[in-house]
Amino acid sequence: MTDVITRADPKPDLPVAPKRGSSKERWIRRAPLLPGLIFALIITQVPFLFTLVLSTLDWNALRPGDRSFIGIDNYITVLSDSRLRSALVNTVLLTAGAVIFSMILGLLLAILLDRKFFGRSVVRTLLITPFLVMPIAAALVWKHALYNPAYGLINGIFGGSTDWVSSYPKAAVIATLVWQWTPFMMLILLAGLQSQSEEILEAARVDGANAWHIFTRMTIPHLRQYLELGALLGSIYLVNTFDAIFSITQGGPGQATTNLPYEIYLTTFRKFEYGEASAAGVIVVILTIIVATFALRVISSLFRMEENR
Repeated sequence: MTDVITRADPKPDLPVAPKRGSSKERWIRRAPLLPGLIFALIITQVPFLFTLVLSTLDWNALRPGDRSFIGIDNYITVLSDSRLRSALVNTVLLTAGAVIFSMILGLLLAILLDRKFFGRSVVRTLLITPFLVMPIAAALVWKHALYNPAYGLINGIFGGSTDWVSSYPKAAVIATLVWQWTPFMMLILLAGLQSQSEEILEAARVDGANAWHIFTRMTIPHLRQYLELGALLGSIYLVNTFDAIFSITQGGPGQATTNLPYEIYLTTFRKFEYGEASAAGVIVVILTIIVATFALRVISSLFRMEENR
């Protein structure tokens, strides 16, 4: 009888975690980025810190030698001022209107460009063009070429002599912003549409789903995070709208279109209240940071979803 000696297999080599370099090595690798980081901090944070200091002062440019520390009184004035409350409401209305309408039009154009047809690349380039126009130039074109009651294109097509800026000031500003920001929404939603799985859509068609069911029950849920991303990024930029207000309506009639950035401009260069304007600017920055935080969360979840595929 032969004894069979079995030898135990050697343990498989386990993957060894890479050793982290020392803190000195990590700093050496990051050293080339330090000049850019320092430059960014100087350009962005130093002016903001200076604004924080100004917001605690009672400083009117008409009394240059009369400056005093008043703490948070400027913030109390800003939050209790009826003009600034009206500007806050106008900011919300203008931002929400521009974002919603540009999102709807962007979705319709994205659906169109998601189909194959002759000259699609040319059409796509033309549709992107409004987003490349300088905001001040776009506002002037709309004010003089379209809204002018004497020779504007709108009255030329529909007749009459309606002064669109005076009669419908909010709609005039929103239409200008929608024209410029619809291409931005279109690009984001087009990327979402083109990321859909053709196999899943084809399987749904084979199972008897019509185009409406596919759009409402598959496409819209798939585009949810892209819609959120477009809305949040658009809100971050549009809440700071100044060019269209300044060029088209000057905040009027009355205070009908005065938003927070334009009210800060008036407080600084018309009332010459530097401290009050700085406090209003800090509040706008805080509101923008809150919106940006939600936008970053949406972006990070979007990347996590792509990585898990």
